[in-house]
Amino acid sequence: MSEQDLELLEGTVSAVIFQNEENGYTILRLDIRGEEVTVVGPMAGVAPGEYLSIRGRWTRHPTYGPQLKAEVVERRLPQGLKEIFHYLSSGAVKGVGKTTARLIIEEFGEDALTVIEEDPEQLTKIKGITKKRARQIGDVFHQQMGTRRLMEFLGEHQLPLELAALLRRAYGDVALEVIKANPYLLAGEEFEVEFSQADRLALSLGVGPEDPLRLEAGLLFELAHNLNNGHTFLPRRKLVEATGILLEAPGPMLEDSLTALIRRGEAECEQVAGQEAVYLPALYDAETFIARRITEMSQAELLPPEGLDKLIGRIEREQHISYAPQQRHAVELAAGRQVMLLTGGPGTGKTTCLRGVLALFEMMGLDTALAAPTGRAAKRLGELCNTDASTIHRLLETGFDPHSGKLVFTKNSYAPLKAEAVIVDETSMVDVPLMAALLDALEGDCRLVLVGDPDQLPSVGPGALFADLIRSGVVPTVRLTEIFRQAAQSAIIRNAHLINQGQVPDLRRNEGDFFCLARRDPEAVLDTIVDLCRRRLPERLGIPSDQIQVLSPTRRRGTGTKALNQVLQAALNPPLESKGERRFGDWVFRAGDRVMQVRNNYDILWREEGGADAGMGMFNGDIGVIRSIEKEVITVDFDGKVVEYAPDMLGELEPAFAVTVHKAQGSEYRAVILAALEGAPFLMTRGVLYTAVTRARELFILVGDPAAAARMVNNNRQTRRYSGLRARLTET
Repeated sequence: MSEQDLELLEGTVSAVIFQNEENGYTILRLDIRGEEVTVVGPMAGVAPGEYLSIRGRWTRHPTYGPQLKAEVVERRLPQGLKEIFHYLSSGAVKGVGKTTARLIIEEFGEDALTVIEEDPEQLTKIKGITKKRARQIGDVFHQQMGTRRLMEFLGEHQLPLELAALLRRAYGDVALEVIKANPYLLAGEEFEVEFSQADRLALSLGVGPEDPLRLEAGLLFELAHNLNNGHTFLPRRKLVEATGILLEAPGPMLEDSLTALIRRGEAECEQVAGQEAVYLPALYDAETFIARRITEMSQAELLPPEGLDKLIGRIEREQHISYAPQQRHAVELAAGRQVMLLTGGPGTGKTTCLRGVLALFEMMGLDTALAAPTGRAAKRLGELCNTDASTIHRLLETGFDPHSGKLVFTKNSYAPLKAEAVIVDETSMVDVPLMAALLDALEGDCRLVLVGDPDQLPSVGPGALFADLIRSGVVPTVRLTEIFRQAAQSAIIRNAHLINQGQVPDLRRNEGDFFCLARRDPEAVLDTIVDLCRRRLPERLGIPSDQIQVLSPTRRRGTGTKALNQVLQAALNPPLESKGERRFGDWVFRAGDRVMQVRNNYDILWREEGGADAGMGMFNGDIGVIRSIEKEVITVDFDGKVVEYAPDMLGELEPAFAVTVHKAQGSEYRAVILAALEGAPFLMTRGVLYTAVTRARELFILVGDPAAAARMVNNNRQTRRYSGLRARLTET
């Protein structure tokens, strides 16, 4: 929708109902010639008495009715004695209340605001206002004017208004000057403005097409952007070529700019894995640190406990098992090495080994911490081992760094974990920065056991950490290959191994716990999945719909998660007058919906349902249920952790009746239904199908075209990730 298509409203702010000081999200009442309307959106610092010109689009709140969602806001200082008094007496200027506002108006009339901003010491003419208080009032008003001018600048250049609060927090009173000097700062991870937008702004402010500022910003953007593609570095030639296409700039000038960045330490360049590799400094530091620390730990040999054979025999008796040779070797290796890898496909006994290693560490008197990359994976790990487990993020804890203004892990080399051993499950999901943070927090002699399946999808973040560790051959590793008899009776496990070996299972044999329902039309796929979730599985197999997870390789297209979530919400959680609703973007959130937290948020507060416990942080992949929607606030229950989402936080939630296979990594569900019909070739792959099948504990149903499933098996496309970890480990 263009700016010309937006509704225009002009009026005076009569009341501010809600304002989030962190991001500027505001709910206010606007008086338009005696008629009041509700306006919502990012409007940092707006106060009663201000005159606003707002462009936006109308939405309808199920409880509060029509609201204008602001997209462009122009602010005018209050004019006339009545408006100025209303503004000052509203508390908008700290230190000025109704009585002081009246005295200021009486003394300075319509010049009151000019005096406050330009010559605040004149306020000492008013009885009771000291020089110190006058300066404080002037400083507060000056800050508000800075925010106002910043918002006007953002609106003028069609930039998100919520940036105002973020920029003020980062750069204070000089935020506008900083951004004018270097608009490319907006494209950083803190502000997340599209590079193309920042580039247009820079060019409009007079930055030349071949200005070194632009060329350097383009190079750094390409490096940062490719972290999302899993790369820890880019080859120098590819980096220059890609940036040349992005900026339409000549290669030699980009080479000069890259050399300047490397000289200043804003990029690192090193020969690794046969490539002239260019890194962002943080990724270079993380990768080289992991290589050094893992090499040291791999070379360390620890004395196993006395009577190891007897201890293992005791574990077997207590857990009512008899270890196969590979499993016994895994437990023995954990006794004598500081770091080890444990890997294998489904049904090969990884969980049995993991329990054995944990029991051995307990017998050795080691304080052991269990962790996994996601909340659901951690919960499953704790249930399997009958003990507490946490996410790696929670294990490392988070705190606020006053110097950078960012949240950081509080556990590090200066404040290490107290654990004497750490066991991490689902390590294939762990990226390079997170592993570096974990290793940094381990005491020098702490043991580390990394468990995972390298054939599952790689981490969302940069690096191919677990696969690199295994392929390096440097780290002591046990690869479990024997499928045990009981596991082999499961068609889920048999077919998962066939898929992993590149063999197409016989999808016509619907037996046991693995079924294929052939549907070749998107509408038929949707109808079948809805029927399975709403009626067939709950009624025939006793599996309630909240224990069924629908997966799709893709978000878009006819059988992507967007279409699936729409039909599943309508079927499983239809609207009722008793249920609160809240529209956000393309989605209507409703009480009873299953939702997912889709980004890490370290400072979100949760409280334990029915208890006094509370904490900070929700993480990408956490799934919960909306319990209520009241007064703009959505309350979500994440397995007993209750979180309240204000309207400005809803971008962190997505519906989760259906999720992508990538989002399901690290989770296990009683029943999984996979929509397999269409998708881009890089999504319809063997790894995606294998990961989907191995998410199911009791039942897996493929709904779609068997030919599409066969194409997935035969498509072993693995996007190459530029990572130097394996080479660094083998060269060390």
